[in-house]
Amino acid sequence: MVTLEKMAHLAQESRFDSLGPAVSIDPEKLGALGEGTRHDVCASTFSPQSPALPGICHAFAHDGRCVSLFKTLYTNYCGHQCNYCTNATNCSRKTRAFSYTPEELVGITLSLYRSNYIEGLFLSSGSGRNEDCIMEKMVETARILREKHDFNGYIHLKVLPGADRSHIQEAMELADRVSINLEAASASHMNEICATKNYESDILQRQRYIRDLMSKANLPAGQTTQLVVGAGKESDEEIFRRVLYEYQEIGVRRAYYSAFSPQKGTPFANREPQPMWREHRLYQMDWLYRIYRFHPQEIEHAFDENGFLQNSDPKMAIARELMDSPVDPNIASYQELLRVPGIGPRSAQRIVALRQRQPIAGKAELASLGVRIKRAAPFLKINGWRDATLEMWSA
Repeated sequence: MVTLEKMAHLAQESRFDSLGPAVSIDPEKLGALGEGTRHDVCASTFSPQSPALPGICHAFAHDGRCVSLFKTLYTNYCGHQCNYCTNATNCSRKTRAFSYTPEELVGITLSLYRSNYIEGLFLSSGSGRNEDCIMEKMVETARILREKHDFNGYIHLKVLPGADRSHIQEAMELADRVSINLEAASASHMNEICATKNYESDILQRQRYIRDLMSKANLPAGQTTQLVVGAGKESDEEIFRRVLYEYQEIGVRRAYYSAFSPQKGTPFANREPQPMWREHRLYQMDWLYRIYRFHPQEIEHAFDENGFLQNSDPKMAIARELMDSPVDPNIASYQELLRVPGIGPRSAQRIVALRQRQPIAGKAELASLGVRIKRAAPFLKINGWRDATLEMWSA
């Protein structure tokens, strides 16, 4: 694991002809700007982590590889008033403001990259005093890496709310992935979270810019976004409907969810934290839509009368509502198999492949194919045998 002191030492000792003298790095700056990205998510909470180390995270590239990234803010000074964020101007617990220069950040990134500690850069930022100025410097950092140093590592650039279209286009030409955080599920919830951001013009319009520029820019990992779950007191159903819009109309590759956690000194310091299971259930819901190809109308059955998911598998809740008879794995279609709790895409594919050679005889055979029998058995019928009655499913 790379310590902050070692990261600083690597930057100080590196010498690149185009950068001139060695770059002097303050470990306190590294820590503050690394820790400042706590609200920016590049992988689900359940992905591999580097514990207790601000500045290093894991994400998944467009080809499925898990990559280690140097994850940092360009500056932790921000002119916005996000009520949950310690970098906001309305946070009473002020931290020292730090900022990199493009050359300084390039030096650290190359040092870590050439020492095989990272495979890329995840660059976010506060808005500074002028978001266009900060966005320009973030883009310049990526440009120096790509054009002066032939950097072939992964780059994820965060687009700042209200960023100029030309800066967004330049970012897309240099990065593997770009993203802008939705934060909230609607304009009204955004007003609850932050009074200084316009949901429509600062965020949604910038997402449309990215979508429309995709045909001109080679952006291998596409566009993603992120929501802060529970900060604006929105329901899970409201989040789901917003995410549907993001996938269907904006074309985002992934939506990420971050459970709200109150921070000292912020206006939301006394609000109740959101349980991690809520974040987890939203990822499961998201997976059902993106990977399992459930229809939105099916997923609606997972929400309670108040629009919230319960702390149980949403797929199980949907199956209890919609499956009116058990499924025979010897004749069911691939999509019918996917509706059974305990059967995922891989095990469904294995079932279809095996039954083309021989009939499936029983539970042991299904278990060998990766089926989670305890969850699946009540919803299956094999050669006339079944584990439970339909009445037992809904009990």
